[in-house]
Amino acid sequence: MAAHFGRLRKGATTTAVAAVAVAALSASQAPGVTTDDLGRQAAGAAQPSGDANTGGAGGGATGDSPYYTDLPPLKSPNPSPSASPTTGTTVSVGEAEAGIPATVLDAYKKAEAELRASKPGCNLPWQLLAAIGKVESGQARGGRVDASGTTYSPILGPKLDGNGFALIADTDHGAYDGDPAYDRAVGPMQFIPSTWEWAGRDGNGDGKKDPNNVYDAALAAGHYLCRFDRDLSVQSQMNAAILNYNNSTEYLNTVLSWLEYYRKGTHEVPDGTGTLPSHSSNSDPGASPSPTTPATPSTPSTPSTPSTPKPGGGSTSPTPKPPAPSSPAPSPTPPTPTQTVDHLEDANTGKLTATAGSAFSTKVAVRAESKASKGVSKVRVRFTIIGDTDATFTGGESVATVVTGSAGTATAPALVAGEKTGDFTVRATVVGRVLGGLDYTATVTPRQADTLTRTSDTALTCVPGGEFADQVELKATYKGAVAGKVAATATLIKSADDATENDKGPYFKDADGKTIRTLTDLTTDADGVLKLPKLYADDATGTFLLRVNTTGGAVLTVELKVAAAAS
Repeated sequence: MAAHFGRLRKGATTTAVAAVAVAALSASQAPGVTTDDLGRQAAGAAQPSGDANTGGAGGGATGDSPYYTDLPPLKSPNPSPSASPTTGTTVSVGEAEAGIPATVLDAYKKAEAELRASKPGCNLPWQLLAAIGKVESGQARGGRVDASGTTYSPILGPKLDGNGFALIADTDHGAYDGDPAYDRAVGPMQFIPSTWEWAGRDGNGDGKKDPNNVYDAALAAGHYLCRFDRDLSVQSQMNAAILNYNNSTEYLNTVLSWLEYYRKGTHEVPDGTGTLPSHSSNSDPGASPSPTTPATPSTPSTPSTPSTPKPGGGSTSPTPKPPAPSSPAPSPTPPTPTQTVDHLEDANTGKLTATAGSAFSTKVAVRAESKASKGVSKVRVRFTIIGDTDATFTGGESVATVVTGSAGTATAPALVAGEKTGDFTVRATVVGRVLGGLDYTATVTPRQADTLTRTSDTALTCVPGGEFADQVELKATYKGAVAGKVAATATLIKSADDATENDKGPYFKDADGKTIRTLTDLTTDADGVLKLPKLYADDATGTFLLRVNTTGGAVLTVELKVAAAAS
């Protein structure tokens, strides 16, 4: 989950004391997570690798890449310097660890502010992003970023080639990680390319979503943690979010220890001067999380055996040894289920239509098939909502990843229509393969009402030149149920047979006090109630008609009487 970093190592005593602190913390907070039928996570059992909600093959945002395991020191009012056992350099054990590079710290705080506005119920603390950034990349290699927040060189994790790590074949043609064969975790927050493809955000407003930019990466991490309507002020939900980022109890405890440490107080330090961690989850203490493979040393040649002199002169050559038997050829690695997928087929998905604000009754379902048209299980299928729409999957996300079952079928979570009407697309693709996807058209229709009634039976009367004492109030229903947020219009018409606008009689007033006799852009409230503005009368007398229409065909005509006052 990280690349090469400097080897600055804490003293054994500090690390041991910090380990005790983490043990105490994890004893009260060490949870696992599971998922409910809506894809939300709750406290319980540990999340299995390859869960449908992780967003990356085998392990959340990072693909379960390695991470830094250094623990924070116990805070001291007067931190004393100590010498690094590996370099001999004197470093500050207390305050130095609390320092976060200025640009990196700014990125975390701006991500928190954006999430506070867009997802206020998540309650994301910036210190959580800082804790994850610490264990993932040592705060972007101690803040080695330019003014825009982009790292001077890419931060890459090891190849996820199955050799000690998860096996994730290339999904981005090397676009993010430079590796056309296998995926690698990328950037300060170590996203694998297949997750960044849908989770990436533009945090610095430059029009790009760059995993190597700390503003983009921090905002993406914040949104990733806030998925499934999580409230991170609830400890069990925060634990679930962290485990969803990297599915490891040790990772959870390490992040929580840094979160607690940063909450006690931090300060900014100049970019490039941050303290670098040195211990990795995949190696011995002091090793880098992404070690390079050393060159294989050449084998020294075997000295020749001297010849044995023959009696009477000459020499005898040594008896040649028989050649060593050749090693058997290694067995070919069997293909993964994903590699055997040839195409996606529709799995009897019905018509996708819903009224604004309601759930679609039909779910998108596809089947992953081999060349022989057999279903392939354990394949990750990504469903993505595309188009100008505010429709989402259950849980509020526009992307959902589901693992195919024994029959090769994957069913997306239920779609929920927003307020925008019209068509949009749901696209199904195979994660980890470059294959054609399947597109489904979904339609959101306007809210409707089929009945309008007055909420009062009081006669609506007025004297010439006066104003009506009662306002017209109506209630809309659809198939007997309340019809909230339904569009309506109200027009003062000439007669029951002539629905054109009347040019005399009662009228409304606009914001400037001018006479108007047609109201548009009306909407019933959540209870289906529509209360019209106050009505006024000109000098004309008689019985006049007000007609109200709604989307869905509901129509109601109301009588308005204007007569001189009785003497």
